[in-house]
Amino acid sequence: MALATRLASALLLLIAWFLASRFTDLRTLPSPEAVTAFVWREAQGGDLPRNVGITLLRVAASFLLAMTTGAVLGILLGRSRAADRLLDTPLIVLLNTPALVITVLAYIWLGLTETAAILAVALNKMPNVAVIMREGARGLDPGLQEMAQAFRFDRRTWIRHVLLPQLEPFAVAAARSGLSLAWKIVLVVELLGRPNGVGYAISYYFQLFDVAALIGYSLVFSAVMLAVDLLLLQPLDAHVRRWR
Repeated sequence: MALATRLASALLLLIAWFLASRFTDLRTLPSPEAVTAFVWREAQGGDLPRNVGITLLRVAASFLLAMTTGAVLGILLGRSRAADRLLDTPLIVLLNTPALVITVLAYIWLGLTETAAILAVALNKMPNVAVIMREGARGLDPGLQEMAQAFRFDRRTWIRHVLLPQLEPFAVAAARSGLSLAWKIVLVVELLGRPNGVGYAISYYFQLFDVAALIGYSLVFSAVMLAVDLLLLQPLDAHVRRWR
């Protein structure tokens, strides 16, 4: 039923797009057929899969880096009041620094390199992960803590059977919000300083005022990220919340 509703919604959007393109300049709003034809040509030429693949690798690398560092930092802040007081202000500053500023500074300090691009995306995402995980670490069930103390759990057992199960929903929530944020920032990073990827392609076709290409690349990459969310993250979310 849910899938049918989603498909019906997508079909209505496609019909609205088709009708709107009939009453506007095709250079401003190309028809679905024109966008589909561009995507087919770009895929046959190899540029589309190459650019999408490169961008996906950057998203994966920066996402893993941000999730790892953000989770460790968030748990530390949630479990230690001293660390929270010491690092809260820098975390808020980083959280509210515009993504564009972090990206430009990374390119200036590290050059127009792959390392700078991935680090810029990770620094933009990491504070968001840390804040979500901190809230999870603060809300650990005191009853389970008392049980762990009563049974004298060692550190490893406590992490495996008390800490991680309670943090799993927060980690999945951070992952879902982070993935949607990370790929958008990756496109900006590619637009500013990389010679390939979806962001670079969008920048190139923007200079040609090729709206069909802009919409085509955007739709293809959005479809890929939607598939990742539907096939990987949503089932994972349902799995970690199964006991509730």
